[in-house]
Amino acid sequence: MSATADHAETNLAVRLGFQPGMVVQEIGYDDDVDQELREVIEQATGTELVDEDYDDVADAVVLWFRDDDGDLTDALVDSIAYMEEGGSILLLTPKTGREGYVEPSEIGEASTTAGLSQTKSINAGKDWNGSRLLTPKGAAKKR
Repeated sequence: MSATADHAETNLAVRLGFQPGMVVQEIGYDDDVDQELREVIEQATGTELVDEDYDDVADAVVLWFRDDDGDLTDALVDSIAYMEEGGSILLLTPKTGREGYVEPSEIGEASTTAGLSQTKSINAGKDWNGSRLLTPKGAAKKR
């Protein structure tokens, strides 16, 4: 049964767009993050997450954000600074009732202001909700 649960969680990372060989930058790491989700992403990509000091281009970003972490729009804009064109951000925020909870309307407004589009929201663990945010389609290669 454990193997099935592991497979289901790995599938969650794949459904969120994480693929083998991707460089995933993690921003906002702290003691409260969901370690299981981090491991599932690393399993799906086959690489360790790189930290916020990484200064090369990343394929995707995992952004842990809490209400007292500052301005969400600024955090999103900073997250895409070193991201590959067409990349995605997995924005993780505390669930309702948890310390640091961020209103969904704030996520929507900050995403739009940062030029990102929200594709899906997920239950990302016991204490975290996730929102997958994409950079503009104009970043895709033209034929």
